[in-house]
Amino acid sequence: MKLGKTESVCPVCLRRIPAERVARGGDVFLEKSCPEHGAFSVIVWRGGLGEEFDKWRSYTPPDGDNGSKCPTGCGLCAGHLNKTCCALVEITRRCNLRCPVCFANGGTDAPEPSVAELYKIFKKLAAAGNTFVQLSGGEPTVRDDLPEIVAAARRAGCDTVQLNSNGIRLGSDPDFTAALADAGLSFVFMQFDGMSDNSYIYLRDSQLITEKIKAIDICSRFNLGVTLVPTLVPRVNIKEIGDIIDFAVSRSPAVRGVHFQPVSYFGRYPFPPADDDRITLPEVLQQIEIQTGGKFKLRDFNPSSCDHPCCGFHGDFVVLPRGRIMKLTKKYNPDACCADDSHLKNRAFVARRWTRPANDTSAAAPTDEKSDYRDMSTFLSRVKSHGFTISAMAFQDAWTLDLERLRRCSLHVSDGARVVPFCARYVTGSAPIQL
Repeated sequence: MKLGKTESVCPVCLRRIPAERVARGGDVFLEKSCPEHGAFSVIVWRGGLGEEFDKWRSYTPPDGDNGSKCPTGCGLCAGHLNKTCCALVEITRRCNLRCPVCFANGGTDAPEPSVAELYKIFKKLAAAGNTFVQLSGGEPTVRDDLPEIVAAARRAGCDTVQLNSNGIRLGSDPDFTAALADAGLSFVFMQFDGMSDNSYIYLRDSQLITEKIKAIDICSRFNLGVTLVPTLVPRVNIKEIGDIIDFAVSRSPAVRGVHFQPVSYFGRYPFPPADDDRITLPEVLQQIEIQTGGKFKLRDFNPSSCDHPCCGFHGDFVVLPRGRIMKLTKKYNPDACCADDSHLKNRAFVARRWTRPANDTSAAAPTDEKSDYRDMSTFLSRVKSHGFTISAMAFQDAWTLDLERLRRCSLHVSDGARVVPFCARYVTGSAPIQL
């Protein structure tokens, strides 16, 4: 059954070509054909067409593309539909790991922008209203002047400064982590692939679980909230989804949530993956419910409210004493992503949930167990201190790229001159795109 037409790119030459979404049973495939390199078919949605996924299917696609020049003309082009929620700024290409699943192909010695150059980028972003920035790389913590960069972003007017990190230096160098907190870092988006070293050996080529836990402890010491970011890869760490969530809940309020990223094949994966090398959003949602014993249910989650609904999901919760969970997720509005201020609302939500309150001592409060959460002020205080999110983002690679989805992207990468949708910035094929 054909579900609709869109456009994509050839995964070999990356030219823009027509594509169709085709349903077979409970699965959806993206099918396309390049005049030069032939036909391609890839799974994009597995086991998720039942009525429990009605929210994901209530989206009405826009008419036409308004002269969209995606993906090569992004920056942002006239056909782009969403404003910037988070602006990612690459501050280095160096890295202290050599991960085979790195989307940015980090680990090179490319020239790095100075603090002064980065300040100009931050200033330009803030002037355009893009005050939520993510410092990324490479591995940003390899730069000894990272605290100066954080301070520069704050000085330029960026309200929220997020660090994308593997956490190694955060745990091994407490003085450095303290300097980041003092400089105004908002929170840490930390690579966290599982509870066993086997997952890290496969995905990161290192035994890292001890370093990860130490990094969380050090960040907590300086009141920096941490969101765990697992890259999910079939036959590697899918069975650890529940364990990761249980660990995150047990570390609340230091850990603010879990943000799952189903593996996408770009960067260091320029060869055609098989369908069983992928895990799709419905499967992640189903595994969350199964592996947590129903503590978190499929109905507790909504499609992404600031991007295309097939790009992600989120659930909002509060962790009560003894690891009890209360759902806070609001009713889904399928038109929310079309509102003019949707990016501002989403930005404010993430900042509230992932940033720990200043001087938060709630985790050690002696009256915590005896608190009456029927009292509204007590409950709201708990929501602020122990807010917890579970979310996911399904990045698109050259095989899965759907330009309708790309036009809804609100996660953008800044190169100083312009901002580019994340998946357009990092997509790679046999003939890499020039952006």
